[in-house]
Amino acid sequence: MGPIPVGLSTSCSYPESTTAAFEIASRLGYDGLEVMVWTDPVSQDGVAIQRLVEHFGLPVLSIHAPTLLLTQRIWGRGDPWGKVEKSCELAAGLGARTVVVHPPFRWQRDYASGFVDGIRALEQRTGVTLAVENMFPWRARGREVVAYAPGWDPTDHDYEHLTLDISHAATSGLDALALARAFGDRLAHLHLCDGSGSIKDEHLVPGEGSQPCAEVLQHLAGTGFDGAVVMEVNTRRARGRAEREAELAAALAFARTHLAMAAAPGGAA
Repeated sequence: MGPIPVGLSTSCSYPESTTAAFEIASRLGYDGLEVMVWTDPVSQDGVAIQRLVEHFGLPVLSIHAPTLLLTQRIWGRGDPWGKVEKSCELAAGLGARTVVVHPPFRWQRDYASGFVDGIRALEQRTGVTLAVENMFPWRARGREVVAYAPGWDPTDHDYEHLTLDISHAATSGLDALALARAFGDRLAHLHLCDGSGSIKDEHLVPGEGSQPCAEVLQHLAGTGFDGAVVMEVNTRRARGRAEREAELAAALAFARTHLAMAAAPGGAA
């Protein structure tokens, strides 16, 4: 088995475009990209993405389905299963192994009621890995709001594959290393970022928050992880392309350093 690939989410280039993310990933030496299906038309178009793959010589490692609150109108306002299926088609056409999916919102009752079984059936039918992502409780005026069904923590649900998002772990008040261990062999995909424990989903550069990012990477390196590590860092406050690239270069160096350090016996693994 070769080195664990480190990819760049196209969300890291926001407010720049999907094309900009490919440019940045190529210049900095990332191994590939995760395409967030977003309002940028290129992110929704397999032909356009394939042109970027060929131009920059970088593969698409994964597709992030448009299941965020802000992407509810992508590919139509209804039929969330249709959005997931279309994401699988996009991934298959681009040779990407994985589609990242958020759990349903609780008001999507029909979708939520059959979600666990439906994900398993769709995965078996398409051959694409559907990795359900850990989310976090919403908080308002000091109270938690139930926003996801069957729940924001996928640990105890019967999903075949899971995505661990470290920023979401921080927002949940959980330890990402403990989650990685709890996910076990179901952990198929990592969103590498950091958080300080704020109620806001921060997506900090790894090492800038309080989560054990280094230990999570060493855990993956020491346990035969065969998925991808994808950087999902918020660079919206960067003052231009140069500052954005500096943040993402530092994040890539962090990832590669700690993935090269397989956890010692009795350590992070």
